[in-house]
Amino acid sequence: MEIPVADGVIDGYLALPQREVSGEPPWPGVVVVHDAIGLTEDARNITDRFATAGYVALCPDLYSRGGFFRCVRSVFRDLSAGRGRTFEDISAARALLAARGDCSGKVGVVGFCMGGGFALVGATQGFDASAPYYGPLPADLSILDGACPVVASFGRRDPSLRGAAERLERELSARGVPHDVKEYPEAGHSFANQLHLGPLNVLARVAGVGYHRESSEDAWRRVLGFFGRYLR
Repeated sequence: MEIPVADGVIDGYLALPQREVSGEPPWPGVVVVHDAIGLTEDARNITDRFATAGYVALCPDLYSRGGFFRCVRSVFRDLSAGRGRTFEDISAARALLAARGDCSGKVGVVGFCMGGGFALVGATQGFDASAPYYGPLPADLSILDGACPVVASFGRRDPSLRGAAERLERELSARGVPHDVKEYPEAGHSFANQLHLGPLNVLARVAGVGYHRESSEDAWRRVLGFFGRYLR
């Protein structure tokens, strides 16, 4: 689908609950923020899974204005700054969901890798709950002042985010933000993403990157329970 934004429209992928399973609308909404690779089959599958769980789920394509190679630098620049057009795009996706007749108006955000960073900063930008997966922490954690409830998931075998779970737990506690932060001992980076890397899968696992089913499923249970508490 198309998502209206300040300078036109961007692409997105929308998934809706089934009434036979989730009952009649309105349902809460979830904005899914994809990882650095983009709006892949994996990102669509995750969006579908939230719909199956009873959420109106929307994944905006943050590379809509020219694809990965033209957009990735500007998207990461916005993430580092904690502001910019990418955050505006994510907010536009939230506003679109909240205005739908089949949405209750309660909207959460979930993000993976790069998207996890956007989801964490987005906890202070109008969402009702945030679920960052192995996202980088902002350099200035005072940006978390006034954050909505946060359920965060990290892998202990992720060399890029050593100590991030403990630090985030400490910062959220100091601010009185309701939270659930967990670090999975057997998981690395991208443990909840099923990426098709072909022969690169072996190298990815050596580097601490890759799907870990047990950790992923536990994180799903935690996130859905947390969202159920704050969005329903």
